[in-house]
Amino acid sequence: MQKLPAYPLYLALTFCNALFFSMIFVVASYYEATVAGLTGLQLVLVGTTLEVVILLFEVPTGIVADAYSRRLSVIIGYAIMGLGFVIEGLFPYFGTILLASSLWGLGFTFTSGATQAWLSDEIGEDNANRAFLRANQFDLAGALLGMLIAIPLGNIAVNLPILAGGLCVALIAVALALLMPETGFAPVLPENRNTWQHMGDIFRKGLAAVRQRPALMAVLGVGLIYGLYSEGWDRLWVKYLVDTFQIPHIFGMNDVAFFGLLRAGGMLLSILVTRQVEKRLDAAHAPSIAKAMFWLTGLLALGIFSFAFAPVLAMAVAAVWLVSITRNVLSPLYDAWVNQRLDSDTRATVVSMSGQVDAIGQIASGPLAGLVSLWSVQAAIAFASLLITPALPLIRRANRLHQQHNPLNEP
Repeated sequence: MQKLPAYPLYLALTFCNALFFSMIFVVASYYEATVAGLTGLQLVLVGTTLEVVILLFEVPTGIVADAYSRRLSVIIGYAIMGLGFVIEGLFPYFGTILLASSLWGLGFTFTSGATQAWLSDEIGEDNANRAFLRANQFDLAGALLGMLIAIPLGNIAVNLPILAGGLCVALIAVALALLMPETGFAPVLPENRNTWQHMGDIFRKGLAAVRQRPALMAVLGVGLIYGLYSEGWDRLWVKYLVDTFQIPHIFGMNDVAFFGLLRAGGMLLSILVTRQVEKRLDAAHAPSIAKAMFWLTGLLALGIFSFAFAPVLAMAVAAVWLVSITRNVLSPLYDAWVNQRLDSDTRATVVSMSGQVDAIGQIASGPLAGLVSLWSVQAAIAFASLLITPALPLIRRANRLHQQHNPLNEP
């Protein structure tokens, strides 16, 4: 069968990936908390397991993409992820969901980096960078459509969007095996592969850069804190909503319709707010970014705390949307904030470290949030909001140190 050109194939892959994963995630937390009956501790352990698997296998699976084939790595990744979601949808038990989460994490590591590297090999780095920006629109469109499709499927059976999404993710692997070209790949020499020794060298290089720039230590500290709070929120907010409030049956449908529309509303609001921030904020001015991050981080903590103690459903929904908006705006701002504090020779290294500290924060705080949830899920969510607050003085410290190092950055 004739292969498709890399650029349109990548856009189609981005759209389908967002579509099918959105179908799954609309119901996954609700399914785990209700149909599978997972406790707060079990829900958090599922998320922690995912992060541990990603952290452990990111390097070994990267060797497949570097040494053998980007195409093969991506195909393997989608096949494993699809299998994991199908297992979760078929077997609503803690052990099988834990296995499914592990497979999802393992499959993700096969695709992480390999997809972007494949596109760069096929169409060139400059064209690939433009494709990444263009693909963001396909990602948003696919995610919104996936939410809308999940609502009627979930009304038939709560696990149906997970099963359908998982099967479609596995079918992506089949489609890629038939249609995905690989003409620009050249195996990386053994000494240049992403081995554990190489990762150690990268880490030491990044650590040296951080020691030379005290502001970077504070920046990475903020990234660690963003990781610390997220597991307690991501894994428990749906369970708390279901356990605390009477979920309305929208259009006579079951709870899936409510959660689908809740997530879709949060995404649409995030898109609108993000566009306004992009228009009004000077992304080249580090102090402006730091000021925006300070207030957004405060609003994020307020949103999570307000959700934990919301007396009525409407206030809880408003809090969920506030959290969704602030997180979606914070993510690109943090990336830009980190990027502006780096020298070109250490940029990739420290950006990689920022992702690692986020994962470490999630792994470290997950079991703790789960233990607190044994006493009270509400307390675990409130605890998550308090975990964010140390980021506020760290943001101010990082900005002050950065201005001392770069006085011309002042307005």
